[in-house]
Amino acid sequence: MKSPYTFKHIAPTNESKASIFLLHGLGSNEEDLLQLVEVFKGNCHIFSLRGPITHRPGFAFYTFEEEGIPNREVFDRMTSFTLDFVKEAIDEYHLDKKKVHIIGFNQGAVVAQTLSLFLGNEIAGIAALSGYVPDFVKNEYRKNGLENAKIFISHGEYDYDYPISWGESSREFFEENGAKVTFKTYPVGHGVSPDNIKDLITFIKVN
Repeated sequence: MKSPYTFKHIAPTNESKASIFLLHGLGSNEEDLLQLVEVFKGNCHIFSLRGPITHRPGFAFYTFEEEGIPNREVFDRMTSFTLDFVKEAIDEYHLDKKKVHIIGFNQGAVVAQTLSLFLGNEIAGIAALSGYVPDFVKNEYRKNGLENAKIFISHGEYDYDYPISWGESSREFFEENGAKVTFKTYPVGHGVSPDNIKDLITFIKVN
């Protein structure tokens, strides 16, 4: 891989061409979300990326002016790098594009949803756990093949970091653009509950 990203790759124990890409939240790292996809280890390639920006105690994918408003210059550059990483991994590891899932939490969910505007229905699906779609992404990014794209969006009903209205707005955005959206809420704060994990696993298995 020529990508500048630091990442963890867990190869399958069989010849599977399926893959999952994991994008962690603010202040975390590439180890954080692996627990969510434990059930798939051995049966698909797993790529867990580390955000390129130091943000103690871990890393971030982008900087922001305030919560919900990413720094546009940094965000655009990071989106391009992340898209290139996915495409390079597909080529280098001979992955089946139709069996690619991208999963993100917090900042990673923002990135995952943004990538869906570029990859859309070309891949198996996108899962965004407790995220949102920035306004400039909605209004200014091109929307390539969102029709029938499969999107899983989940949010905590008591999330005071990223209000649940942000998740609802994401659902509306993707539905308006023709995506097939699975929208789930849970009686938790800013986190991923056991029921959320079960629904995420079901989404990946179905798609």
